[in-house]
Amino acid sequence: MILISWNIDSLNAALTGTSSRAVETRKVLEKIHEQNADIIAIQETKLRSTGPTKKHLEVLTNEFPEYEIVWRSSEEPARKGYAGTMYLYKKDLEPTVTFPEIGAPEPMDQEGRIITLEFPAYFVTQVYTPNSGNGLKRLSERQVWDEKYIAYLKQLDKQKPVLACGDYNCAHEEIDLKHPETNHHSAGFTDEEREDFTQLLNAGFTDSFRKINGDVEGVYSWWAQRVRTAKANNSGWRIDYWITSNRIADKVIRSEMMDTGVRADHCPILLDIDL
Repeated sequence: MILISWNIDSLNAALTGTSSRAVETRKVLEKIHEQNADIIAIQETKLRSTGPTKKHLEVLTNEFPEYEIVWRSSEEPARKGYAGTMYLYKKDLEPTVTFPEIGAPEPMDQEGRIITLEFPAYFVTQVYTPNSGNGLKRLSERQVWDEKYIAYLKQLDKQKPVLACGDYNCAHEEIDLKHPETNHHSAGFTDEEREDFTQLLNAGFTDSFRKINGDVEGVYSWWAQRVRTAKANNSGWRIDYWITSNRIADKVIRSEMMDTGVRADHCPILLDIDL
């Protein structure tokens, strides 16, 4: 079973844009389709509250004809065209789809950050974790989110094994970013966020990338697109994860990043698991 997760940074731009970046993004979508994944999780869709437009759906169904599509977008009182998540899954899978709210600080639960697919033997859930923001102005709210999210995953795990993925906006250890020494007070690498991620793993979950690849260095999932040399110099962060319940961690075959060439920002992450 192959699953892919990707923070696309605007699905609209990817599907209808004409810029060179939009072209690069569509090439990544083509590469994702070539993997013949069972499930594709997409974060930061930035779609309107009503979801994809007719044009978006036309492009998606043309490019991914084998897949059903479900989404959740940001809705009032949250900002319009903000955050948002989506799944593409093979038409023969027929999961039960839920759009959970976890009791997070307002308006995080209305930002379309979590979708969960329930199958007979396991859950697949994706998340787009709130960023702590410039000056860490949202750090305290982010910590409440982390607490509520961990409780939600534990609730799922009590029922059946969990595959959790997404943009967690946290580089867990110093090995997970190029310049840890200068980022201890940066959003995504504060002591508080890293401790919360440790608590998530301690709740019964495994970071599949480290499980399979050990302490390999220099492998990241995000490079700042505003820093022109970041991708070329591999000055990145690993903030996107496939996490599994501990009891199925040994079933993971591959957990890896997908190459996006010169395109900065996030890269897709792939999980191959024998379930």
